[in-house]
Amino acid sequence: MLYPLAILIKSHVFIAHSKITKLDCNDHEYGNGTCIFTRDGEAARYFSDNIQVGMVGINFPLPVPVAYHNFGGWKRSLFGDLHAYGPDGVRFYTKRKTITQRWPSSGVREGASFAFA
Repeated sequence: MLYPLAILIKSHVFIAHSKITKLDCNDHEYGNGTCIFTRDGEAARYFSDNIQVGMVGINFPLPVPVAYHNFGGWKRSLFGDLHAYGPDGVRFYTKRKTITQRWPSSGVREGASFAFA
């Protein structure tokens, strides 16, 4: 005897799908980091200027910068009592934003390398 779920799995074809949901990223209580993938420089500039996070990746899969940049976020993503981490503790009166960008040539379609050179 098959259980109801087994009958459903055996008798129905499942297709993977994704859902696109429109939301305002700046409404979230945390502001650590985010990424955007685009070929439109104006859209990238608008996004990086208006997003309320500490790290932005543009055409870069992870917004985490290399070691010599600050690490941290905005809003509730901050660290400690003074919202400071490492050397940035002395600069706690500023709001820093690190933007990492990658603009490959227009001929690159497949096989792009995301390695540090």
